[in-house]
Amino acid sequence: MPEGHTLHRLARLHQRRFGRAPVMVSSPQGRFVDGAAAVNGRVLKKASAWGKHLFHHYEGGRVVHVHLGLYGTFTEMPIPMPLPVGQVRMRMIGTEYGTDLRGPTVCEVIAEPEVADVVAKLGPDPLRRNADGALAWARISKSRRPIGALLMDQTVIAGVGNVYRNELLYRHRIDPYRTGTHIDETEFDAMWTDLVDLMKVGFRRGKIVVVRPEDDHGLPSYGRGRPRTYVYRRAGEPCRVCGTTVRTAELEGRNVFWCPTCQS
Repeated sequence: MPEGHTLHRLARLHQRRFGRAPVMVSSPQGRFVDGAAAVNGRVLKKASAWGKHLFHHYEGGRVVHVHLGLYGTFTEMPIPMPLPVGQVRMRMIGTEYGTDLRGPTVCEVIAEPEVADVVAKLGPDPLRRNADGALAWARISKSRRPIGALLMDQTVIAGVGNVYRNELLYRHRIDPYRTGTHIDETEFDAMWTDLVDLMKVGFRRGKIVVVRPEDDHGLPSYGRGRPRTYVYRRAGEPCRVCGTTVRTAELEGRNVFWCPTCQS
C-alpha cells in the first residue's frame, strides 16, 4: 500500500498537470460512470492529500475522493492516450497529459463539505503544514495497544505505512510490542520529529530513505528499486548495526520486523 508521501506527490503532480483547466473524466471500466459524469468537463481547482487519501476538487463543489488501498495505481502519460487497457476505473484527460486509475479501494464523488468528514476520522498528517503531533500523542499515551499497531492506525497518524512504521521504531530502538502507555512523551516527540523529516525526504525525492549514512552498508535492499532498510522485509538477515538476526511476526494483520537486540 502506498505510504502518505506518495499521495502528496500525486496531488502535486495532478495539480501541475490538470489544475485550473477543464478535465475530461470517464470510466472505461464502467464502475465509476455516474461519478465521472458529475465532474467531466469541469475545471479542476486543486488536488490535495491527507494521509493516504487523495482529493480532486472541481468547480461546482464536487470532489473526487480516491484511496488507492493495496492495489490502486495511477498511470500517467502524454496525450493522445492509447485505448484503455485493463480495468481502468477512472481516466482523466487534460490539455497535455492523461492518467488512468486502476484498482483503488475508494473512487467516489463527494460534496466539498464531506471532505472534512473524511479528514475528521484521520489523525494528523506529518506532511501537512502545522500538523499537530500532540493529537497523536494524546491517543497513544492512553492506549494499551502495541506501538507498532498504533503507528499504522490511520486514526492516530495519517499516512504511515509498513515501511515507515518498522523503520521508525528501529531508528528509535523501540520494541514494536511495547504498549502506548509505556511510551514516554520524550520518546514520542523524538519519533514524531523524525517521522516528519523522513516523510518530507520521501516527498521531495520520491523514494523512502531511512538508513543513516553510517549504517548504509552490508546486504542490499530487499528488492530491485526498493528502499534500503534496517529491518523491513529483512527477516532472517543480520541487523545492519549489531548483527543480530532480524525477526518478523504478524501484528494486527500486518507483518512487523524488528531487531531483538537493538529494540529490546
